[in-house]
Amino acid sequence: MRIDFDWAARIDTMTDEYDFSKRERGRFFRPDATLVPPVHLDPDVLSFLTARAEARGMSLNELVNALLKKDIELIEAGE
Repeated sequence: MRIDFDWAARIDTMTDEYDFSKRERGRFFRPDATLVPPVHLDPDVLSFLTARAEARGMSLNELVNALLKKDIELIEAGE
């Protein structure tokens, strides 16, 4: 679902100054939160891996994780 947002209308409703004196610093900070960084694949790599994942009946995420885990094993075995 795509939600169109009218930035021009939003900017027009903003005030010149905001009072942050009553705000609580770090209110939404979660020390145990795990961040999952996005991974951007080259189009040809994405196409290849998507086809391989479909052929094996698994998700792209599962295939990429399996391949990376195998690479980690090979790296650790060589150390």
